[in-house]
Amino acid sequence: MRSIAARFPDTGEADALGIVCQGGNLSLPLLLAAYSKGIFPWFNEGEPILWWSPNPRCVILPEFYHCPKRALRAIRKANFRITCDTAFGRVIQACGMRKKTWLGPSMKKAYMDLHEAGFAHSIEAWQDETLVGGLYGLALGRAFFGESMFHTVSEASRASLRTLVKLMRLRA
Repeated sequence: MRSIAARFPDTGEADALGIVCQGGNLSLPLLLAAYSKGIFPWFNEGEPILWWSPNPRCVILPEFYHCPKRALRAIRKANFRITCDTAFGRVIQACGMRKKTWLGPSMKKAYMDLHEAGFAHSIEAWQDETLVGGLYGLALGRAFFGESMFHTVSEASRASLRTLVKLMRLRA
């Protein structure tokens, strides 16, 4: 992976938008190498793959995460059942349901491949047997690269994020 990662430019060379380079493919080795350097793909289907590393990046440190009291009350009232990795495909499909999305077929397949290889994970929020929210991303080392989240019921994605933070605290 290091030899592949060395092919990417230094993230300090990103343009003003955060684009590091373009081209390549969404193979498992290339994706893992990119993420190991803090670079991720983001592009529209049918266009060249763009590799990004914006500065600044949103980083949530688990020990500093704070969920507002109002949200905690709403989460408790909603009585979500939270699971991990039980509906990865459904979460990624739901995340791609927006009118305008970067999550096209090739990206979905790439993240499904990462999931099957044990690198991509999802956290799901349910009410009864209905999937009402969730998130997915890539776990590499001690970092989790959140990719997307969705909700059909208020606070369902935040309940998923809160669970992710709890899991990350356990890994620290």
